[in-house]
Amino acid sequence: MTYTKALGAALAATLAVSAPALAQTTWVMASGYPEDSFFTKNIRMFIEEVEEASNGELEIDLRPNGELIKLDAIRRAVQSGQIQIGQIRFGVYGNESPMYTLDSLPNVAGDYESGWALMEAQKPWFDETFEAAGAKVISYSPWPGQGFYTTFPVEDGAQFEGVKLRIYSPATQRMGELLGFEATILPFAEVPQAFSTGLIEALFTSAQTGNDIQAWDYVDHFTYTGSMHNKNGMIVNQRALARLSPELQEAIIAAGERATERAWEMSREAGDATTQRLRDAGMTVSDASPELQAKLAEIGDAMIEEWSAEASEAELAVLQAYRDATQ
Repeated sequence: MTYTKALGAALAATLAVSAPALAQTTWVMASGYPEDSFFTKNIRMFIEEVEEASNGELEIDLRPNGELIKLDAIRRAVQSGQIQIGQIRFGVYGNESPMYTLDSLPNVAGDYESGWALMEAQKPWFDETFEAAGAKVISYSPWPGQGFYTTFPVEDGAQFEGVKLRIYSPATQRMGELLGFEATILPFAEVPQAFSTGLIEALFTSAQTGNDIQAWDYVDHFTYTGSMHNKNGMIVNQRALARLSPELQEAIIAAGERATERAWEMSREAGDATTQRLRDAGMTVSDASPELQAKLAEIGDAMIEEWSAEASEAELAVLQAYRDATQ
């Protein structure tokens, strides 16, 4: 062996001993929201905790903002093993089961405390449903309260008749229709183009989403109603999880639970901060009038009746458990 080759071999051996261990497994994670969203910030903290706990056993490659997989396709991608982990929005799947839209009914869980209680009541159902499909929900994140983005000031809601509204789930579509809107379900990423082409004229969503799409480029008013705190979920492929060491599996579950607790506080803070940014961008921000809130409450009662008529016994039991916990 020449001196050069010997030196190279020695250096390689030294680096192999001294260098930190490389990740043995890489997971790909998809989400539908930009880096500055509190959802993504919370995911980044989750990833940091998991990678630190793994001691080099696991690396998670996050692809945010729908750059890899569209939001409504993430669940299937995780269940099929195309990717190992992702964040979904439960309301996207409302056509499959009423349970996915229970938190989208107006005034069912209109504040964070009731939103947490609803999450606890829903957990067993989600555990069973996702397990049957090869996945596991490891964390829940609530959206801030909702409101209407319009080009006109909102008084009692009579102004909604015939206005083209973008919403994000079958439940919010039904709410929009009952308010007189022409409601259309569109993915988050398509909202700017839909405004530009005249497909929509208004939104019902959170201040967070209004910031994410720079709603002030399209509308002038944000009328806050609260109404609901829809949830996102972080889900993992069960086969991918089972391939990890038992200790790392436990660490991932624990990190997911911490992410859930963090999400409730981050959502509150994001709601306040993003509402202020709407004001700073020149939008008129106001609370819904008593007349509009009364109309939403009436619609919420009607939608609960409709929901209950379609729900299974197991789903009705979840609603009853939630009501028992909050009475």
